[in-house]
Amino acid sequence: MVTNKTILKTSDWVKGKSRHDELIIGFIDSMNVLKEAVNVTVVESDNEEMIGMTIPMSVHQVESIPESDTKDAAQLSFLIDLALATDDKEWFHELSAQLNAKKEAVN
Repeated sequence: MVTNKTILKTSDWVKGKSRHDELIIGFIDSMNVLKEAVNVTVVESDNEEMIGMTIPMSVHQVESIPESDTKDAAQLSFLIDLALATDDKEWFHELSAQLNAKKEAVN
């Protein structure tokens, strides 16, 4: 699905505004290409009640967040917590390995 010159796909990180003009940062849980809609699992928002919810949004309401190649220990810890919350074992192991490598590099 193409939006803002970017092709969106499941698991992409996005940011946007809800219908009530609330800032949303999260990842695409699923998509409906015919309706040009995505379901976004909210990780951060100005409305704390939305955090953890999966909400439908138009592809025109969201913008892809570019993936950063380097993550610091705090970012990795946050993502590890997110991987645990979403029960994504593969991602958890990948992030844990990155965090362990970063800790070993410091020692």
